[in-house]
Amino acid sequence: MGNLTERIVVDPNICHGQPCIKNTRIMVYLILELLETGMPPERIIQEYYPQLTKQDVEACLHYAASLIRNTEYIPFETAHQ
Repeated sequence: MGNLTERIVVDPNICHGQPCIKNTRIMVYLILELLETGMPPERIIQEYYPQLTKQDVEACLHYAASLIRNTEYIPFETAHQ
């Protein structure tokens, strides 16, 4: 599968610093939104982004999961009391 983290880049000079798939201007959130609709990776690649691979789509999921895993959360109720 390779190193999925190397497939995502964050550069302030590309797409206003939004995380993108390396060597593209395809933002991670665009792929995540398509996955959210239930669209399979193969269809995303075939119909929307033929320059991507299944590993690129998997890297988007891995990136999102790592953000959640590595973030400290404060319960909403506690933060606004």
